[in-house]
Amino acid sequence: MARVAVIGGGISGLGTALMLGRRGHAVTLFEQDGRQAGDDLDRDFFHWDRPRVPQAVQPHSFLAPVRSVLRAEAPDVHADLLARGAREYHDFDWFGEHPPHRPGDEDLVTLRTRRIVLEAALTAAVRREPAVEVRRGCRVSGLAVEEGRPPRVTGVLAGTETYAADLVVDASGRRSPVPGRLAAAGCRPPVVESHRAGIAYLCRWYRLRAGGPRDPGRVKTGSSAPFALAGVFPSDNDTFALHLVLSTGDPTRGALTDPAVFEAAARLFPATAAWLDLAPEPQSAVLAMAGLDNRWTSLTDDAGPVVTGLVNAGDSLVHTNPTLGHGVALGLRAAQHLAAHADEIAADPAAYHTWTAQALRPWFDAQVTADRANEQSLTEGSAPPDRLAAARGACAFDDPVVMRARAQVRHLVRPSADAYGTGEVDRAVTTWLAARPDFAPRHDGPTRDQWEALLTGARSGRPGTRRTSCTSTAGA
Repeated sequence: MARVAVIGGGISGLGTALMLGRRGHAVTLFEQDGRQAGDDLDRDFFHWDRPRVPQAVQPHSFLAPVRSVLRAEAPDVHADLLARGAREYHDFDWFGEHPPHRPGDEDLVTLRTRRIVLEAALTAAVRREPAVEVRRGCRVSGLAVEEGRPPRVTGVLAGTETYAADLVVDASGRRSPVPGRLAAAGCRPPVVESHRAGIAYLCRWYRLRAGGPRDPGRVKTGSSAPFALAGVFPSDNDTFALHLVLSTGDPTRGALTDPAVFEAAARLFPATAAWLDLAPEPQSAVLAMAGLDNRWTSLTDDAGPVVTGLVNAGDSLVHTNPTLGHGVALGLRAAQHLAAHADEIAADPAAYHTWTAQALRPWFDAQVTADRANEQSLTEGSAPPDRLAAARGACAFDDPVVMRARAQVRHLVRPSADAYGTGEVDRAVTTWLAARPDFAPRHDGPTRDQWEALLTGARSGRPGTRRTSCTSTAGA
């Protein structure tokens, strides 16, 4: 059994520590923030200042791998999540009645919850795990490194102490200082690939009123305009978030931080307007997040691992813009693999680096491709997708065969080309189009003129609130 030091007590760090401890490894988890997620979810979510974790207050929907890993490795955490108010949503729930079951359908489930609920459940489980020692409020200031080819990390420095470890896991997030410390110790530099997303997020949290309506009915959770995306994230304990996505260069972006303007803009999209029509109670200011990129940090190059005794996981390894919701899913998959192979990885990390390239890298590449397309569309106000792609997206909400393919892509089960590239899906889409010969792709949100009119009114102190006559045709 290995002695493991985990740097970072976010979701990936907590998950890694828990899974390692349950396999008998002696784990020390270092987290510089002295506060931890507890029993008061609203206080922790809305009133915990976490500048190093800007995504903590942004909306989340946890994809199928999150649920699958928890059910396999920590079923108590999964049960605790549900007890704390998280909700499960199967993609076939859209139809009311599920189609005949096929192997794998049971896993196409989203966990609808705020991030803090998962953190709280993992934190409670780690506290119960005798093999894991948590050092909160303890900042790792350096690495103990032995010379070699390549050098070997033998522990971490925290305060005046050195903690020896057979394996160190860097789960300290997208701003991890570990690559710089490796370079300072004389290691070959990690290979970092970074792509700026050029996309900005604005969200606001709401809670359904006691005794009020609970559900908007059969309404898709996403809408689009040529220059903006809008969406709804149903969440735990009657909370939900509305979000708007624009190019970072959009001159109207700043005005949307005004709650009245944000809400008026959200009413221009069918998806978000339907939830505002439930008369929910606002729970937050408008929360903005930008400056995002997609970054892959590899601790191996053409000559092999740049260091032994240390690997990275979570956002320290792969950080993706949250459009597709990959982050926590990829982080927990890495944690599961690390826990299952810790002794081998401690001896030689080469196989771990190979696994990450094969199992995780394709989803990073897919995110980069999607973000390039989104940034171009939002910046240039381009036309909706081509007719076949738009038909495939719309058909999914009418045909379970196509919805299954959509869900497999969304939940990281199969790449898009494999899921959609079957004769069965092709026949379903062809039949759907034949019944709709006049189908043409179009956006269901506002035109730029409608958008500018609303923002012009906002700048003069009279934000508009009237609904437009836009027709919903876009998929969520």
